[in-house]
Amino acid sequence: MTHAMLKGSNVPLEVTTVRAVLRWTPGQGVPDVDASALLLGPDGRVRSDEDFVFYNQPRHPSGQVWRLGKKRVAEGLTDTIQTDLAGVEAGVGQILLVASADGVTFDRVRDLRILLYDAAAADGDPLAYFDVKPETGAETALICGELYRRGEGWKFRALGEGYSDGLKGLATDFGISVDESEAMAEPAPTPEVSQPLPPEQPTTAVPPQPSYGYPQQPPPTQPAYGYPQPTSQPATAQSGYGYPPPVTAPAQPGEFRLPPQGPQFIGR
Repeated sequence: MTHAMLKGSNVPLEVTTVRAVLRWTPGQGVPDVDASALLLGPDGRVRSDEDFVFYNQPRHPSGQVWRLGKKRVAEGLTDTIQTDLAGVEAGVGQILLVASADGVTFDRVRDLRILLYDAAAADGDPLAYFDVKPETGAETALICGELYRRGEGWKFRALGEGYSDGLKGLATDFGISVDESEAMAEPAPTPEVSQPLPPEQPTTAVPPQPSYGYPQQPPPTQPAYGYPQPTSQPATAQSGYGYPPPVTAPAQPGEFRLPPQGPQFIGR
């Protein structure tokens, strides 16, 4: 017989191995849901971080609680935690069965239900089920129910208690040490720095700058048409036909010289 449970109700479990299945209906905008379990000691807290079974640690060191993983079934998607109740260590009095959605609130998760099966019966009907309803809709993690000891046996209680700070907040509340340095965070985008445009180059030639502090020699002037360029002497009269003017020594006092003459032709 399958028990349809209400929040706060409990049911005895007459099985040795129980399979707790979280099931929900996928769709547009519906987040993925992960199942996890926390094994609690007599003080209601984990004994160590190894008592946390989740996607990054899918099996308890004792081998008695493990995560089976996700499947697609006719009714939707599932994620499953299986527990060998007969082999659970005596120091564990409660096992919390948790659903979490990565940064998305449970008001967007449709038809969330936890179902308990006898793992020894391959195709049997569920022993019990509980439709999990978030109280505020802002929860990102929910304790769907708990397996707990009662005398020599085990029971299941339907809870539906929510946390708005996700699986991290829930785990911390029960004694899990969360390393802040390993928290997944988006790298801050590197701001784009606008580079100034280079200044416009002057239209006139700029003399080269001295190298290593020494003045550079001015570049040699190329002669035009193969003739030497005038030096930095006082300007002299330009001769015609592109020939350089003759260089004449200054006349001494009292000395008389004829002006330069062209070629002399002697007639016969």
